[in-house]
Amino acid sequence: MKIIPLQEGNYFVDKNRAFIPLTSAINEQGLKLAVQPFLVITNTDYTLIETGSGHENLGRPIIKDLLAKEGITPEQITKIFLTHFHKDHIDGLGVNKDGEYQINFPNAQVFGQKREYEYALLQTQSTSYNFSKLIPLQHLPNMVWMQEDSGNLIPEISYQVVGGHSPYLQVFWIKDGAETYFFGSDNLPQESYWQHSIAYKSDYDGKKARDLRTQWKQQAQEENWKILLYHDMEKTII
Repeated sequence: MKIIPLQEGNYFVDKNRAFIPLTSAINEQGLKLAVQPFLVITNTDYTLIETGSGHENLGRPIIKDLLAKEGITPEQITKIFLTHFHKDHIDGLGVNKDGEYQINFPNAQVFGQKREYEYALLQTQSTSYNFSKLIPLQHLPNMVWMQEDSGNLIPEISYQVVGGHSPYLQVFWIKDGAETYFFGSDNLPQESYWQHSIAYKSDYDGKKARDLRTQWKQQAQEENWKILLYHDMEKTII
């Protein structure tokens, strides 16, 4: 197995939840974070965990360029696992061209929580979602709508619906022999979240997210997990 962080870039997030590349907002004061999906290569699958923010470079999705650097084409991706539907996690899944939504990974099954999606569709006043890319997902023939609370997606990857940052956010464990990798998404997006017992008001249920981190930290220490970090500007895996 290979687990490869796809480091899309670092961003300043303004009050309207716009993700502005730090190269053009380096002096701004406020929330700054990375966006980095993960590519998991097994004997049978090329799997993406999250798809990034959808930013482009010269008209081409950055996620495609990142895969190309690893010698992977978008057509080789067989599965995509989404933790929730905020725009910085799903907008790299496809593009809007000529009034139509086109998926960037035509051969991939896309797995998402049905309850989380239904919640997202109701958040019409929230700037955390890009509805031009959210609404078309319900019509994608390769969407796999998950409705269970836990299970295995492929033999190497299991999931659990935990909530916290969003009501039905799901997290993933990746097994590679004796190694365990954990992806906590926005419940554990940066290493600093280990260090401070804080219930963040930006979360749907900040207290639950905080308590989950406490539980995971103990498990990670006891079982020697490796943690995949989606928003840390300095580290990808700890």
